[in-house]
Order: sequence, then C-alpha cells, then structure tokens
Amino acid sequence: MFLENTPSPDAGWIEVICGSMFSGKTEELIRRLNRARIANQRVEIFKPSVDVRYSEEHIVSHNQTSIPCTVVEAAEQLRLLTAEVDVVGIDEAQFFDDEIVAVCNELANRGIRVVVAGLDMDSEGRPFGPMPNLMATAEYVTKVHAVCVKTGRLAHYSHRKELGGPQVFLGESDRYEAVSRGVFNALRANELGG
Repeated sequence: MFLENTPSPDAGWIEVICGSMFSGKTEELIRRLNRARIANQRVEIFKPSVDVRYSEEHIVSHNQTSIPCTVVEAAEQLRLLTAEVDVVGIDEAQFFDDEIVAVCNELANRGIRVVVAGLDMDSEGRPFGPMPNLMATAEYVTKVHAVCVKTGRLAHYSHRKELGGPQVFLGESDRYEAVSRGVFNALRANELGG
C-alpha cells in the first residue's frame, strides 16, 4: 500500500538517447521535452558547464533547434534543482561524472521521467563516461545513427579529424565527422600506421 500523495514506485523512469555526433540525439531530446511541455508537464532541462559550443543558456542541436536550459557544474546539483518537476532533460550526459547514474536513478525513483542524451562512444570507439551505466539502468534506450560522410551508409562512429588530444575535445564538423564501422576502422588503421 502506498502513502497518500507519494508517487508510485513505477511512476518514474529513465530514457537514454545515444549515438554518434550528428545523429540527432539533441534534436530528439528537444522533441521529447517539447511534447512534455505541450502536455502541461513541469519540465527542467540541464546540460554540463563544459558544453558552451552554441549557447550557455540553451541546448542547441546541430540543425539549430534549441530549448532553454540550466547549466550545471556537476550531476550532484540536479538533486537540488529538480523539486516539483515531472520531467528532467539532460543533454551531453557523457561529460558528467559517474554520479549522474545515481542522480538519474534517484530522480526516477521519486516518480520523475528522466530523458538523457549523450554520446555512447568517444572518438576512439570506446564507451564514453557514464553512458554505458546509464543505458544499463534505463527502461528505454534509443540509439540514433548519423549518415557516413564517406559512404552514405549508416554511421555510428564520431571520427576526430585531428590526431591526439584529450577525450573531451569540443568541436563540430570542423573537428569531427560521422563515419561507418568500415570507414572508422580504415581511418584508425591509417592513423596508427597499420
């Protein structure tokens, strides 16, 4: 039996939208959050402070669709900023530390729908940050794909055009391109001299 005025434990859930760069992750996140607003749900949207490519006050997709958001330094801050909401949106989740997984689960356990978007792999083809754990704990996972700039086929790798550098290296089409598995493997072999 549930106490009056407390959410059912089944009321909240986690949705993860993942894929490579240029695959439409942020566009899909914005679409889902706008639909929640149309349904008169209380929506709060967040992104990490490291991502200021297009705007500091909006989440912006590559096709320039945008939605206002709150910038946070750490996942822990979401606990303080999500009172009285129905839906929480989080973009660029790969840039958060592992605490984002616990925070998303706590929010879902409170009865909140949590919609998270992020890169599932880095430019080296490795799982990126907390994304694998978010996908494992989510009720719904949507993997979106880009189009390979070399072959026109399905692309799910984000190839960095410049060699080296840190894992977190912000950029757009000037620094990254979406490529298919075959192209990614050929490019990596060429870069590594193999």
